[in-house]
Amino acid sequence: MAMTDPIADMLTRIRNANKTRFPSVNVRSSQMNMNIAKVMKKCGYINGYEIIKDDKGHQILKIALKYPDAKRRVITDIKRVSKPGRRVYVASDKIPKTLNGYGISIISTSRGIITDEEARELNVGGEVLCQIW
Repeated sequence: MAMTDPIADMLTRIRNANKTRFPSVNVRSSQMNMNIAKVMKKCGYINGYEIIKDDKGHQILKIALKYPDAKRRVITDIKRVSKPGRRVYVASDKIPKTLNGYGISIISTSRGIITDEEARELNVGGEVLCQIW
C-alpha cells in the first residue's frame, strides 16, 4: 500500500519515539525527509542522522533523538501544517512565528528546505511543512 504523506509519517514517528524516550527512530529515507532532518540537526532538535540499509536493501533514515537530561526533552511537540489535502503557502512577509520565536517553522522554498527565520532573511515565501517547539 502506498503512503500518501511520508512527511507526516516521519514527524509522527519522531513524536512517538520522543515521548517514549527512544534513543533513535528509523523512518523511510527520501530527499525531503533528509532535508527536514538536516534542518532539525542545524537548529539543535536532534543529535544527528544517518542513512542505513535494512535487510531488504531499502534505504532508511536513522535519526538520533536528543535529551538534555532524564526529565526533559528537546522536542516538546511537532505539528504538521501543510498536508496533501490542504497545502499552506505563505508570502515572505506573512511567515508565521512558532510560539513567538521559541520554536521553528520548516518551510519548503525555491532556495530549499529552510527555517522561518532564514526565509525572512532571504525574503522568500513557500510551503509551511511543519512547526517544531
